[in-house]
Amino acid sequence: MYAIIIGGGKVGYYLTKALLEAGYETLLVEKLRENYLRLFDEFGEAVYQGDGDEMRTLQEIGTNRANIFIAVTGDDEDNLIACQLAKKKFGCPKVIARVNNPRNEEIFRQLDIDATVSATRIIYGLVEQEMEAPEVIPLLALKKGNIEIVEIAIPKNAPVVGKTVEALRLPEDCILISIIRGEEVAIPRADTVIEVGDTILALISTTRVHEIHDALLGK
Repeated sequence: MYAIIIGGGKVGYYLTKALLEAGYETLLVEKLRENYLRLFDEFGEAVYQGDGDEMRTLQEIGTNRANIFIAVTGDDEDNLIACQLAKKKFGCPKVIARVNNPRNEEIFRQLDIDATVSATRIIYGLVEQEMEAPEVIPLLALKKGNIEIVEIAIPKNAPVVGKTVEALRLPEDCILISIIRGEEVAIPRADTVIEVGDTILALISTTRVHEIHDALLGK
């Protein structure tokens, strides 16, 4: 898989770090020279200096062969333009955009952006609803299908501590994406043992979020 990330802020940095550690071909595009040099010190050739909403930059970085294109700058207009170019001009099959102003989210959807991420909307949703499982934090709701990516922190009293992934009794329609352990991000394997303090990212049907809470954290 080839992933392109536009924007070298904190979101772009940590996303790039996670994807590279997972073994994916990843390129982070940063416009500002100062930021680019700082990122290059850590990521080397996995960082490119350029403007992610310009055709020339997108041509040079091989957007036509990207499997996924993610724009996470602090400017909604830049994110929208970059994703539109990647999808319409270069045929990228999956584009995801960060939306800083939640009022713009519907516009992004109307313009065929596959998925949007709005931290404001997510936090507001947590405040607004009485969550049955507050330990399970929704990170991203996919546009097509009732699917969510959720984050679950494993406390010391969780029943899954010390168990392997293959021993977990996960609900149907659930896939573990990654396990964050300290500074490390790992792809879960059958023999991976769950430890106290792990943060698990999972892809799950919206209707089964309470079930993963029960499976990992106990009733």
